[in-house]
Amino acid sequence: MEVSDRKQSKGKLIASGIIPFVFLIVLVIYIFGPGSDVLDLGVPLPEITMEKIDFVDSEIQVTVRNTGPIPVVIAMADINDRIQPAAVEPDGFLERYETALVRIPFAWNEAEPYRIGLTIEDGTRFEKEVEAAAPALQPTLELVGFFALIGTYVGIIPVMIGLLWLPFIRRISKQKYHFFLALTAGLLLFLGIDSIEEALDVSEENLAGSFNGVLLVTTVIVLSFLGLYYTGEKLVKRAVASTASSRLSKPVAIALMISIGIGLHNFGEGLAIGAAVGLGSIAFSTFLIVGFALHNTTEGIAIAGPMSRGKGAMTGKSMILKLAALGLIAGSPAIFGAWIGGFVYSPFTSVIFLAVGAGAIFQVIITILRWIREEGDKNLSSGSVVSGFAAGMLIMYLTSILV
Repeated sequence: MEVSDRKQSKGKLIASGIIPFVFLIVLVIYIFGPGSDVLDLGVPLPEITMEKIDFVDSEIQVTVRNTGPIPVVIAMADINDRIQPAAVEPDGFLERYETALVRIPFAWNEAEPYRIGLTIEDGTRFEKEVEAAAPALQPTLELVGFFALIGTYVGIIPVMIGLLWLPFIRRISKQKYHFFLALTAGLLLFLGIDSIEEALDVSEENLAGSFNGVLLVTTVIVLSFLGLYYTGEKLVKRAVASTASSRLSKPVAIALMISIGIGLHNFGEGLAIGAAVGLGSIAFSTFLIVGFALHNTTEGIAIAGPMSRGKGAMTGKSMILKLAALGLIAGSPAIFGAWIGGFVYSPFTSVIFLAVGAGAIFQVIITILRWIREEGDKNLSSGSVVSGFAAGMLIMYLTSILV
């Protein structure tokens, strides 16, 4: 009898959870079915977005996406207000969010501005301006090596240089150590804000309004923060529960989280660098490389702070290997980002990665502040913490001016 009652109770529970979904599905079906005539009070306007424009040999190639609520047909293309013959692959009919490649034969000149226009069958015209035409990048060994070199200069080497502050940080007092931990949090907060700004800029310039760039960035930041917060908590708990001989200690766990957060940021930075080179808008001068190097050297300090309190196996060769690994985790994503940004740039994925990087960085900041509290500064209000946090933000701002 009790078993039967339990089954009935479980069945009622499942039913009570499913019934609202059934009603919701019926409502959606009605709105898109018989109810569509009742709710159709206006005329839906078409919209297409030119996501990418490539200049290849004697041809201009436009990647276009239908970002409006209704299907469209691309009927005509023009350059600088002059109609040009064009081919659309696979065809000119685009359902919502479908993409196509518009190929326009045209003898373009490098560094000259062009205004590309596309007209759909109802006569609506959309245009996008290119300030200076530049040849589309082709993946050659020379260019792959160039991006790897730039990524090494602005990503790996500066982080490794920053790690050289480790011996100094290990020898300072506890109060000064709190200063460097707070300095790390300030550095990371600046990086997080910088990632958000870049993500919003990319979404505003290259994403259609239907993607709602601000909400997209916010959603990805929150989801990445929650996911990495959960993973980070597991990592720290594992480190705390480990024995003294374990390879993973709490300082290493926190330094690893910092490296991952910085790495995601540098991946987004690499995307921006690669895309800028592809668009011909950046000439890599010595001054620019030096600016990036100065700016990113502070990321090495952020990793060195937690590692300076490593004990036991954290000496000699073991320490050097761990620092090298953390430096590569933080710096090498700039290389991969530059490759992707230069050869297969996508505004949507750039926004996603930049937002993920911001969420990761904010999660690491929370971890660092909690560690400062565990180290003795319960209210995070001591002069060393406040001044360290402010110094971190100021240092990042001053070095960013050089980039």
